[in-house]
Amino acid sequence: WGDKPANQGVDVQLYSSSANLYNTFRTQGVDVAYQSLDPVQIQTLEQQADKGDLKAVAGPGSNITYLSLNVKAAPLDQVPVRQAIAAMINRQLLQSRVFKGQVEPLYSLIPSIYPANKPVFQDKYGDGDPAKVKETLQKAGFSEAKPLKINLWYRSNVPSDGSAASTIKAFVEQQLEKAAQVQLSSVESATAYNNLDKGTYPMFMLDYYGDFYDPDTYIQPFLACAKGSKASGCQEGATVSQGSFYYNERVNELIAQERQELDQSKRQQIFAEIQSILAEDVPFIPLWQKKDYAFAQKNVEGVRLELTQQFPFSPLSKS
Repeated sequence: WGDKPANQGVDVQLYSSSANLYNTFRTQGVDVAYQSLDPVQIQTLEQQADKGDLKAVAGPGSNITYLSLNVKAAPLDQVPVRQAIAAMINRQLLQSRVFKGQVEPLYSLIPSIYPANKPVFQDKYGDGDPAKVKETLQKAGFSEAKPLKINLWYRSNVPSDGSAASTIKAFVEQQLEKAAQVQLSSVESATAYNNLDKGTYPMFMLDYYGDFYDPDTYIQPFLACAKGSKASGCQEGATVSQGSFYYNERVNELIAQERQELDQSKRQQIFAEIQSILAEDVPFIPLWQKKDYAFAQKNVEGVRLELTQQFPFSPLSKS
């Protein structure tokens, strides 16, 4: 159906690392390189595209990176502590220093490509505000005399995660002096995903691609809980698989409502309330959303990116 494809078929090759993909593309072993490239690799390929050696296409993306906070693990079981951590994050610094402008600061779990996005973390916490952090920590009983000690985990096989975690640690300890201390720990992705629902990690840096083009796919898989209570946290549901164990009956009700609401203006209002609760309770802290990049050899035509994050094969051709 639709227009006839411009090619007779496309071979898809998956690579075990960004280095393998990058090197294979550089030696013209593949025609198009899409997703999973590191910031330095993207910067190099963009520079080559500027010289006319290859083609580059960039656009807004739907991949988000965030911190999952285990709300059952002390001291993260205290809302003021989670709020203080939210105020520690300097997204502008991460954007410029770690990613060389290749990401956009993210202030909600819903990416900015959706009209439902509300920058609730920007409004409530700003970007790395030391005065706000110290004030919030005092409410939870922490100070330079009794510093907050937090353990931030990240995936060891994702180079940019390590750089971002190190930048967060350096900023916190420089700006807050002795009021907060950050310990960094890392583990390979597969091990992390197997242990998230066991409550192994107090705080973990993760990323996520939406399953379909709708803001629900950034809400239900994070905040829904099928079984739990305010006292015990979530026992079964999406927040367990995320390693957060967050439970909020009102959020469950709102998710059920937005999944049935046909009036888009009313649905937007529901998403707005969910995001406000997210910023208040802080079971997750949004960090950044990646821009989408695709690189092609000079003889390839028809490369384009879609807001739905579907990469269309049918227009591709090469001479």
